[in-house]
Amino acid sequence: MYLPAHFREDRLDIQHDLIRAYPLGLLVCVNTRGLEANPIPFVLDSGASHLGTLKCHVARPNPLWGDLASGGECLIVFQGPQCYVTPSWYPTKQQNGRVVPTWNYATVHAWGRPQVFDDVDWIRGQVEALTEQQERTMHPPWSVSDAPELYIAAQLRGIVGIEIPISRIEGKWKVSQNRNEADRAGVAAGLLAGNDAAREMSRTIKARSEPGNTES
Repeated sequence: MYLPAHFREDRLDIQHDLIRAYPLGLLVCVNTRGLEANPIPFVLDSGASHLGTLKCHVARPNPLWGDLASGGECLIVFQGPQCYVTPSWYPTKQQNGRVVPTWNYATVHAWGRPQVFDDVDWIRGQVEALTEQQERTMHPPWSVSDAPELYIAAQLRGIVGIEIPISRIEGKWKVSQNRNEADRAGVAAGLLAGNDAAREMSRTIKARSEPGNTES
C-alpha cells in the first residue's frame, strides 16, 4: 500500500494490538477463479513466529482451504477505526480556505504462506482460543464446553484449520499527522460527536499528537 513516512507504523506491538482489537481480517489470495477476498476472524499468536502467526478456520465446503493448501502467499488486511474528515473542522479553513476533505484510518497488512490443518485437536484449540478472545467481555461468557460434546465434535468435523506465519507486516495510521496542531485538535473535537469509530479515531489523534508518541 502507499505508505508515506509520516503515516507509517513499524512498531510490531502496535500492529499486533490493532489485529487483536479488530480480528476480522480480509484474506486475499489468487486461485483458479482469479483474485478472491474472504472476511475471516483470526487469532494472533504473537510468540509462535518472529512476526506472529495468524490462526483461523473455515467451513469444509469452502474452497478457500483447498486454494491455500498449495502454500502460495496470501495477504490479510485488518481495518481499524476509520472515518470521514470534513474541512469544516480545520481552523485553517477560516484562515485561507485552502482545505479539502479526507479520510482517516488505521490498518495493518500481513503477508504469509498458509498451512492447512485437518487435525481435530488443532482445530478445537483454535476454536477455543477464538471463542475465549471474543467472549472475555461477555457477562456471562460462553465457552465451547457449554455445548454438548457430541454436538461440538460434529461441528469440528465440518471445519478446517488454517495457520499463517507472518513473513511481512505493514502498518499505516493516517490520523491527521500531516495537519498542524490546531487542525488536529479541531478534527479530534469534531469526531467526538460521532459514532464509536469516530470517537475511537478522536482518541487516536490525541494520542498520536502527544510528544514521544508520534508515527515511527
